[in-house]
Amino acid sequence: MARRNSSAAPALGGVLAALAVVIMCMGTLIPMATFACPMLCILLLAVYFKKCGSRMAWVWYCAVAILSLLMAPDKEAAALFAFLGYYPILKPRLDRRPLRWLWKGLLFNAAICIMYFLLLNVLGMAELAAEFSEAGGIVLGITLLLGNVTFFLMDKLLSMRFRI
Repeated sequence: MARRNSSAAPALGGVLAALAVVIMCMGTLIPMATFACPMLCILLLAVYFKKCGSRMAWVWYCAVAILSLLMAPDKEAAALFAFLGYYPILKPRLDRRPLRWLWKGLLFNAAICIMYFLLLNVLGMAELAAEFSEAGGIVLGITLLLGNVTFFLMDKLLSMRFRI
């Protein structure tokens, strides 16, 4: 039996973390990248979690979240990753619970509501507040509904592809 290389997990984590930060920094190039870039980074976390386990995945998530909040020009995308990026690590625990769809939906909606509350009221992002007031309540409700659909599609992808 070959001895497992102890430097493989940090090396893989460093490469994937660098890729995730680059993806987060490219979030301002395409308008819909605000939501797509955090999802891609969540998939990178799922790969790292599958290969290295939850302990290393938590470290990876924290490093990418902090670097994204510091370096990414799109703070909304960085906050989205910071508030939802840990989901692949929690997914196995949520899948064992009864009414797992309810718990997953509560997790997503609570994270989104807290995130936008903090972005608007604590950080005072004026451009985001202007965007919300211009959009109106119905559009924001539809956006939240589409966010839920996208979240559950990502959950299904994680279940099918990564088996976590």
